[in-house]
Amino acid sequence: MTSIFSKIVAGEIPCHQVAESEDFLAFLDIQPVQTGHTLVIPKKEIDYLFDLEDADLAALMMFAKKVAGALIKAVPCNRIGVTVIGLEVPHAHVHLIPINSLHDMDFTRPKKNMSQDELEKLAVHIRSYLEVKGGIIRN
Repeated sequence: MTSIFSKIVAGEIPCHQVAESEDFLAFLDIQPVQTGHTLVIPKKEIDYLFDLEDADLAALMMFAKKVAGALIKAVPCNRIGVTVIGLEVPHAHVHLIPINSLHDMDFTRPKKNMSQDELEKLAVHIRSYLEVKGGIIRN
């Protein structure tokens, strides 16, 4: 079954892209719990994160680590929180959330209201902290 994330990967639905590699994509959540809330996904359609092959799971986390490194420079915070819930979209994904306290990761709180323009400016700002050539993250 094609998920909304698969449609984003295919370019059928736009996103505020933060980073991309051959196998992974990172983009801003349009209903963020905190400013800078980023989703990191494999391009391959896999419903459950732990159904990824070991090498793919490790590579996804290494990609997320690079994105988190840029995110913490771009958005003032103490840490980048990481969570995997996996119920709302049937496509494996990791949430990277700039946090200053545990409550910053509370998904039951009202979401941040950010305009498309604000999200795009933030994505550009985060990307400025990544070494990217031709739209692809390089080591």
